[in-house]
Amino acid sequence: MRKLLEAGYYNRPYICNNCGGNLIFKGVGEYHCEMCKAVEYDDYGKVRIYLEKHRGANISQIEAATGVSRKAIQQMVKEERFDVTQDSRIALYCERCHKKIQSGRFCGKCELEFNKELEERNRSARNIKMEGIGMGTDAKNNKGAKRFERQ
Repeated sequence: MRKLLEAGYYNRPYICNNCGGNLIFKGVGEYHCEMCKAVEYDDYGKVRIYLEKHRGANISQIEAATGVSRKAIQQMVKEERFDVTQDSRIALYCERCHKKIQSGRFCGKCELEFNKELEERNRSARNIKMEGIGMGTDAKNNKGAKRFERQ
């Protein structure tokens, strides 16, 4: 289930409940039936519409009103689809330093550090792969132009 949440699939509707036609994605969690033009919503769309009408609602209220799971709502906040308002009773904390934040997984400082570490890991992984290719040497460890000389 976690992979489904991470991929951004929030109980996406495919078939119209009214006529059985195909639903076409129109954006921000909204789907329209190509036959009867009925409108349906995925989990993100349900939460978004509820929050437009009930600004500052907590996760329990959202879950009860929309039927969307608490886990899915929390994942949406981590993905920065919604922000936690200043006056909210919801507490969201940075995963590294535990400082209170309004959306995402990290505070600004930790996000920068995380991205630098990730970039460095990727860079070193690329360098290791390049060393394994043997750029500039042949089997006898001859360098540069010597590899291309005719014998």
